[in-house]
Amino acid sequence: MSGHSRWATIKHKKAASDAKKGRVWTKAIKEVTIAARMGGGDINGNPRLRKAVDAARGANMPAENITRAIKRGTGELEGQQYEELTYEGVGPAGVLLLVDVITDNRNRTAAEIRKIFERANGQMSGGAAAWGFDRKGLVRLDKGAATEEQLFDVALGAGAEDISDEGEEWAVTTAADSADVVKDALEKAKIAVKGAQLVMAAKSAAPVTGHDASTVMRLIDTLDDHDDVQNVWTNADISDEDAAKLG
Repeated sequence: MSGHSRWATIKHKKAASDAKKGRVWTKAIKEVTIAARMGGGDINGNPRLRKAVDAARGANMPAENITRAIKRGTGELEGQQYEELTYEGVGPAGVLLLVDVITDNRNRTAAEIRKIFERANGQMSGGAAAWGFDRKGLVRLDKGAATEEQLFDVALGAGAEDISDEGEEWAVTTAADSADVVKDALEKAKIAVKGAQLVMAAKSAAPVTGHDASTVMRLIDTLDDHDDVQNVWTNADISDEDAAKLG
């Protein structure tokens, strides 16, 4: 994938350990709530809510929790008022980072995210990173779900832009408005899909190694562990060898 960072794979695998700490549920509830607030509580008429609910179910969240989150979003139940923001920053070795947050207190969150950057010798600054990314769709499926030839026939035929081998998974990149179209085409062809989402794909990769790789990964981990952070996107390209050393 053009501009693809191995951090996307590392972050995807990290979700398993995050689930044990309860972070996935916290973030999923916020996403369901704000998706319902922005587009209504009908998952059939609100694609973002449908993706959020699918993600919540994938994290084994009870149905009643999802329902309550939707009702808080639509105003049927009282609850915290969230807003979503994206912070831009530059980390060690000049890598670019976008940090998506959902917060009920933007001043507190901004101060905390800025401090995380500064502790890693980085800097949070508006306009510092967004230029280096494009919004794309990403469809994931298990490696055994389809052969590369099948994916080329079905996914590219439905408008996918690229297919990449990520070890245990296939990652299918699409235009931002085509993820659901490609997902539906794969499922119609009886190819099981794990999920479809919107991502911020780096236009070009910034290789980092050794100490820089360690510092960047610690920064991303710390950002990702913050309760208000939904996603961390970076153009950092960390080698398999360095990633393995860093766990």
